Amino acid sequence: MSSLLLDSTTLNRTITRMAHEIAERNPAGADLAIVGIQAGGVFLAQRLAQQLAVILGHPVPTGLLDASLHRDDLDQRTAPLLRATEIPFDVTGRTIVLVDDVLFSGRTTRAALDALHDFGRPRRVQLAVLVDRGHRELPIRADFVGKNVPTSRTQRVEVSFLEDGGNDTVTLQQLQP
Repeated sequence: MSSLLLDSTTLNRTITRMAHEIAERNPAGADLAIVGIQAGGVFLAQRLAQQLAVILGHPVPTGLLDASLHRDDLDQRTAPLLRATEIPFDVTGRTIVLVDDVLFSGRTTRAALDALHDFGRPRRVQLAVLVDRGHRELPIRADFVGKNVPTSRTQRVEVSFLEDGGNDTVTLQQLQP
């Protein structure tokens, strides 16, 4: 059983609003860069960067980051699926907006912060997420949120993007007990 949280139109409107919020909080924009967390945050990061380029009038450097090897639960999982990390710019001294699709426990964000610091020391890091579903296990809060969706632990938020062969939707799935 699933329910639609965001359709294509609402998803695009949400991304545009998030880009404007990022631009408002970072008015100079010269030292701004976007880094999408693999895998869910990559397409969102690319779309935010495209919107920001229009708003700020210049391209915004964009990268992608795999935080799998920095997770604190490696001993509880099978071998992690490693994805590409591409950060084609120096993060030192920059404002980095880390981007993910869903914020849940905060553990992926913590791992991404650790992984990001392997590339230098940003001036500051901000977090942008499409959906904040609650249930934090760590003291992590997003700076930019597309939609807050209170959930139970028996539910899952599914984000689908056209770039990944999906339909540009966000749905709430009920898991089997």
